[in-house]
Parts: sequence; C-alpha cells; structure tokens
Amino acid sequence: MILCGGKGLRMGYDSGITSKPLAKVGGMPILWHIMKFYKQFKIHEFVLCLGFKQEAIKDYFVNMDWRNNDFRLKTNKSGVKIISNLNSQESWNIIFADTGLETMTGGRIKRIQKYIQEDEFMLTYGDGVSDVNIDALYEFHKQKGKIATVTGIRPRSGYGVMDVEEGVVTKFEEKPIMDRWINAGFFVLNKGVFDYISDDEKCIWEDEPIRQLVLDRELAVYQHDGFWQPIDTLKDLEVINEMWKNNKRPWVNWE
Repeated sequence: MILCGGKGLRMGYDSGITSKPLAKVGGMPILWHIMKFYKQFKIHEFVLCLGFKQEAIKDYFVNMDWRNNDFRLKTNKSGVKIISNLNSQESWNIIFADTGLETMTGGRIKRIQKYIQEDEFMLTYGDGVSDVNIDALYEFHKQKGKIATVTGIRPRSGYGVMDVEEGVVTKFEEKPIMDRWINAGFFVLNKGVFDYISDDEKCIWEDEPIRQLVLDRELAVYQHDGFWQPIDTLKDLEVINEMWKNNKRPWVNWE
C-alpha cells in the first residue's frame, strides 16, 4: 500500500510538477522508484491510495509502456507495438484506489481495507526512498509479533548544534546525527491494524492510531542505520537528482 494522495504543498503548486509522486528522479517518477525497489523483494502487488491529481498517476501507469519506449503505431490495425527496451515493462498488479481529495492518511488506509486479503501487508509513503532491507524488516516484524512495525531512522540535523555554558559555546557540531528515532515509513502491518483506524476521513494515521498502538505496546520499530531520503520539497528533489547524476544511488537494488 502506497500513500500518494496528498497535495504535496511543500513541493509547490508553481513547480511545474503535476503530482509529487510523479516528480522525476533520474527521469522516472519517485513512485516508480519505490515500486521498483519493492519488486526486488518479490513484491508485485500494490494498492495506490489516490486523491489529489489522481488522474495524472493513473494516466502515467496506463500509458507507461509507450511513454518510456520507442514504439510502432499501425493506425489501420492493432495499434501500438513496443520496439525498444529503454524501460522494460513491469510485471506489476496495481489497484488504483480513489481514497478522496481531502482524506487524511488514516482515512486513506481505512478506505482500502476491502482490497487487503492477506493477514499482513506493507505500507509506505509515495515521497521517499531508502535502502532498507525489506526481507529483514519483515522477519523482524514476525519475531516481534506486534500488530505494526515501523522503520525508524536517526536523521542528521539540518543545523549546527551547540552546547552552551554561561553564555559561552563549549561544543559545536555541524549537522550531527540526532539521538532520537523518527518515522521513516516502510511499515509492516497486520490486518488487526484496521481496528485502530476510524472511518472518519480526517483520521490521521500518525496521530490517534499510532498513539493507541504505542499505548497498547503493539508498535515495534525496525532501527535502520542506512540510507533514507524524503522528497518533500524542491530542494530534496534537487539533492536526490544530484545523487543520481553522480551515480550515488543506494536505494537502487536493480540492474
């Protein structure tokens, strides 16, 4: 399950980007990178929780083959035939679920409950990449036996940090790694998690549902010390594309 229905306000309406999950990294959408990443762990089935600009995401995947490859069109016969392999066709099974324009994250998760047949499923956001080992994450989830497992990372501060005594700096560190863990997405969830989420479209997954899971001691955290990069702003997009340009691609686990 991928949450990709938000408005992406921090990316900016005037950025020329139709939908944040479709913002390009190395010429391909963030959403494509995320799904390609999961595919290497033999995960081929996805539910996209859509909302804002959902038609752009639907259009991209429906027309992905001819958009990303050379093709021959015979107007009087059977239509399009792909004749290059610039970006090979993907064996994905995708459900495009309209979860509402204004629906919050918890509401989006609740609205796709009907599509979840397995006892366990994975959830992530459509605006970040990582090199987290999904197999190890899943095994950790099984070992802990909790309803939910979240991947946690310790981010680097965006600022220089100082220790101060009597108005004098005693220690200065430029952008140190923080001590506390933050939510990096990449969840493993049991179907029992739906009991924690209300039907209200204003339900925020990161608020009451997760708080209650914590109170019930049903939220485990897989501590990831590797790479993680959110892509919330145009600056983040520039950073990740510069990494791609310089062939620094720790989230790429495919040929």
